[in-house]
Amino acid sequence: MTQFSTKFSRRLILSATVLLALAAPAFAQVKEIRVDWATYSPLSLVLKEKKLLEKEFAGDGIAIRWVFSAGSNKALEFLNAGSLDFGSTAGAAALIGKINGNPIKSIGVYSRPEWTALVTRPDTGITKIADLKGKSVAVTRGTDPHIFLVRALDSAGLTEKDVRLVLLQHPDGKTALIRKDVDAWAGLDPIMAQAEVEDGAQLFYRNAAANTWGVLNTREDFAKQNPGIVRRVNQVYEEARQWALQNKAELTKLLVTETKLPEAVIAKQLERTDLSNAAIDGKVAETIQEAGLALQKAGVIKADVDVKAAVASLVDTSFAPKGQ
Repeated sequence: MTQFSTKFSRRLILSATVLLALAAPAFAQVKEIRVDWATYSPLSLVLKEKKLLEKEFAGDGIAIRWVFSAGSNKALEFLNAGSLDFGSTAGAAALIGKINGNPIKSIGVYSRPEWTALVTRPDTGITKIADLKGKSVAVTRGTDPHIFLVRALDSAGLTEKDVRLVLLQHPDGKTALIRKDVDAWAGLDPIMAQAEVEDGAQLFYRNAAANTWGVLNTREDFAKQNPGIVRRVNQVYEEARQWALQNKAELTKLLVTETKLPEAVIAKQLERTDLSNAAIDGKVAETIQEAGLALQKAGVIKADVDVKAAVASLVDTSFAPKGQ
């Protein structure tokens, strides 16, 4: 073989190697997908219990690691730190995270819930938003209950400065209310349902329209590098949704087992959880935008922020399940 032929052959081999590398699946280097589960996301519990993601990715040699999220704030924290690939949050919480520099995309929905309300005890005399003036309110900052509280206060001409915020994670907020350490609590299901059923707590202010959807988020870099994985995870969430709709009694039992809460509590949570929506779309974006504009009016989001553009950057409908 001549020197020219040898060099030409080497070039062909090198070119072929590069082409093979480019043609390889984007997820070839992914060995583990880190997904959160949360008691406020029934579908995440279905996926975890039924091992649907493990089955989906078994043939690719990709492991699934489950990480518990106590609230939207924790899911966003984990996503921002790169310790989660998929995290469950409220839509408005995801928007605030995005505006604050968290590089995420909302790529799916897991429910349209009425999962938050303002909660008190019968002995406080609190019956309306205006009664909160000067009172102590437990809340988890950066979550849908916090956003719900801000919007509620604004509707009554009040701000956070008119109440005494006590910053606690959701379970601790409920405990503080029942122990009479605070006067009110911006609640979250299923803990809120537990407070109603077991402790006689009262939901003195409800507004289903001000609850933003439950959205599934991923990191921008993960979505860019692994679009196939993102689509497949969304598709598995759709499988879980279909199962949940067809097996409501079994879903209730599953949630009872996972949360260690009584069936009456879970039944109340599911009463307020709409699982009929399969994909993130314009309705979801509109709800998030409305919440963002309300928060901007209340001074939580700076006046110079383009909320509409932030929502457009956050919501990505390109990974929708098949047929949606």
